[in-house]
Amino acid sequence: MVFQSRLPSWIILCSVWLFRFAHTGEAQAAKEVILLDSKAQQTELEWISSPPNGWEEISGLDENYTPIRTYQVCQVMEPNQNNWLRTNWIAKSNAQRIFVELKFTLRDCNSLPGVLGTCKETFNLYYYETDYDTGRNIRENQYVKIDTIAADESFTQGDLGERKMKLNTEVREIGPLSKKGFYLAFQDVGACIALVSVKVYYKKCWSIIENLAIFPDTVTGSEFSSLVEVRGTCVSSAEEEAENSPKMHCSAEGEWLVPIGKCICKAGYQQKGDTCEPLRPKHICIFLHRRSGLMPCIGNSAILPLSYLLLMNHQGKTQLSGNLINDLIYSI
Repeated sequence: MVFQSRLPSWIILCSVWLFRFAHTGEAQAAKEVILLDSKAQQTELEWISSPPNGWEEISGLDENYTPIRTYQVCQVMEPNQNNWLRTNWIAKSNAQRIFVELKFTLRDCNSLPGVLGTCKETFNLYYYETDYDTGRNIRENQYVKIDTIAADESFTQGDLGERKMKLNTEVREIGPLSKKGFYLAFQDVGACIALVSVKVYYKKCWSIIENLAIFPDTVTGSEFSSLVEVRGTCVSSAEEEAENSPKMHCSAEGEWLVPIGKCICKAGYQQKGDTCEPLRPKHICIFLHRRSGLMPCIGNSAILPLSYLLLMNHQGKTQLSGNLINDLIYSI
């Protein structure tokens, strides 16, 4: 891919090399739902840069030689920089609390000659909540500041020579959110930055079966300490234990906490894993309510109404119960 750039050649070479080695291939945690992942988009991101000569979109390759897009800025020679970069509108689904993961590199100002007093080593992260896409204009006063982002490690010219890159990862939270979506914005005030990737996601507790109760997918609450109470639904052929309804709490980290209450299999069914299956007794003992006498049951027997099952012999074959309408059947 051929491109032209306003950036210094050293930062372009740095970024192209970085993309070849920065991708880790880490699997996404199951409790995260991705809303935006810039590394997954191979075509141009086409985010809004204001002024146009500030942030610049650059193309590189990951370790699989797949095109990857990033934004960079390096206006360190002149003071009073105010370069904004805004994402496209991001629909938030039903999430209330959003996470933003940034991966970036930042140049050490001390390694750049002639920039003391104008070079910075931080940038600012903002968001703007809205119900719809508001177009391409950036109105700075509409944006709420999330945080000032600083690098744990900045790189120097020596690091470039040794092909040693220092990739920083920072995660910030937004919320509670009440509208349908939002924008993210990045404000450069005079740093030399390569914004390698932006990932936006929310967390939820995925559907599980616990104590024969089904707990559905549940989005986490709006606060870090939020616990969302969820009542479970019994699996087929199960019912709630008396005065002990199944409940669990979805934590802010997308994890189910210790269950309360449970479901139990209905009469005529037995638990097998997360299901209730019909009883299949190996022996059947019939207690006859007749004057002619009684046929006693042997062993430990569980009483069942006649309507729950057909008589079964020891070979597993079934036969109709005949006229034993008033009998009680015992399973042993």
